[in-house]
Amino acid sequence: MLRHAREKAGLSQEDLGQRLFVSGSFIGQLEAGTRRLQREYARLLDEALGTEDFFQRNCAAAAKSKYPEHFAEAAEAEAAATEIRQFAPLLIPGLLQTPAYARAVFRAYRPTAPEAVIEELVTARMDRARILDDPTSPLLWMVIDEAALRRETGGREIMAGALRHVTALIRRNRIIVQVLPFGAGAHASMEGSLKLMDFEDAPPLLYFEGVGTGRLEDDPATVRHQRRTFQLLTACALSPDGSLALIEDIAQDCGHEEHA
Repeated sequence: MLRHAREKAGLSQEDLGQRLFVSGSFIGQLEAGTRRLQREYARLLDEALGTEDFFQRNCAAAAKSKYPEHFAEAAEAEAAATEIRQFAPLLIPGLLQTPAYARAVFRAYRPTAPEAVIEELVTARMDRARILDDPTSPLLWMVIDEAALRRETGGREIMAGALRHVTALIRRNRIIVQVLPFGAGAHASMEGSLKLMDFEDAPPLLYFEGVGTGRLEDDPATVRHQRRTFQLLTACALSPDGSLALIEDIAQDCGHEEHA
């Protein structure tokens, strides 16, 4: 509908972007459904395209999400991506987590939350992981810091199960995982995580995340810079085969010590 209204108004994506003080690629991502339409932009679209309150009404109807507000837009983009590249410095990435591991993460983040709230969050996270049910798409390439693999989240048994789940996905040739070892020393993304998402019919997006916060970035220069950062990380990380061996060793150690 946005593309139809824009073309009916005789505007290019760049023309409409100027009226909203955003880039033409931002408009392209809205049209492709890889970005969520925010209320302030819905109002500006109605004004710019003469659509009365159409986009405002539809924006309000689509605003409900099972994901935290700071992540809702990124989750929708993730589901539409054809390729996802991510650096995870602190924990196993959400798409690779087991329910038990995710539950431990959410409980640590929300120690006083009702059990029902925690279970809703876990369910939503597992729903995200269903994109891995497709045997080939999206391409998922993860660089995981060794620290994330050795932090015993939820205890040794839960951690061992989480690591075995990751190795199973690797052995199914469903994901590419490289471990950034402690021995790599300083690296290109010491200040935080990053996630790059590519799409078939929309410009790429970059997602930054902090504690309870997150933002999508579509600036081409920024995306290009962080793509180079990811390349540097892969150059410092262990090979996929070496990474698999290390993850299996850590999982085995967790399992042995748990039984002991």
